[in-house]
Amino acid sequence: MADMMRATVASLLKGIDRYNPENLVTLERYVAIQCEENTYDLEANLAVLKLYQFNPSYYQTPVTMRILLKALTNLPHTDFILCKSLLDGARIDDESVQKVIHLANMLECCQFTAFWANLEEEADLVTDIAGFQDSIRKFVCHVVGISFQTIEKDCLSEQLGHISDADLKMWISKYGWEDKGDSVFITNQEELVKTKKITEKISFDSVAEIMAMNSA
Repeated sequence: MADMMRATVASLLKGIDRYNPENLVTLERYVAIQCEENTYDLEANLAVLKLYQFNPSYYQTPVTMRILLKALTNLPHTDFILCKSLLDGARIDDESVQKVIHLANMLECCQFTAFWANLEEEADLVTDIAGFQDSIRKFVCHVVGISFQTIEKDCLSEQLGHISDADLKMWISKYGWEDKGDSVFITNQEELVKTKKITEKISFDSVAEIMAMNSA
């Protein structure tokens, strides 16, 4: 369904027709399909928010929240910032939208333990978004991969949302990390640091011109 809708939506977003509010019914349905089938189309979602900007009477808070939550599933890309930038102050201050922004802030600050605790309290936010938790876990693993050389297994499990031992083993295997018993070896970070040789090329004519200017 998502693939079929993608082609339909792509044709709607061509030219001036992308600003036709009558397309919102189709675009909003496409947002719902993305949530149901765990797919993602940033351009289409931005088009929805842009149409809401131009046509405030069509604005739908639940659709906006789904778009923002889907943007979080694509971290560390800046999709969430792009989507939020299309909301005016009144929309951002909406209590429901603020709940999503609060989640985003915790992820941005890598406060993963607090994020999972908050998400548990606000579980209804993501009940209709397939694969949301695992998408966030991919982001957590990305952060762990560039931040740690070795991490305690209990800490990693906590950062991933207090997952089971079986699920933890799956994530360790997925990223090619090494189970060391009580700890997990991520990578030798020193091997990832690449030196860069900087060579400055200054011609004799350039030096002569500078010297002439200084002596003037």
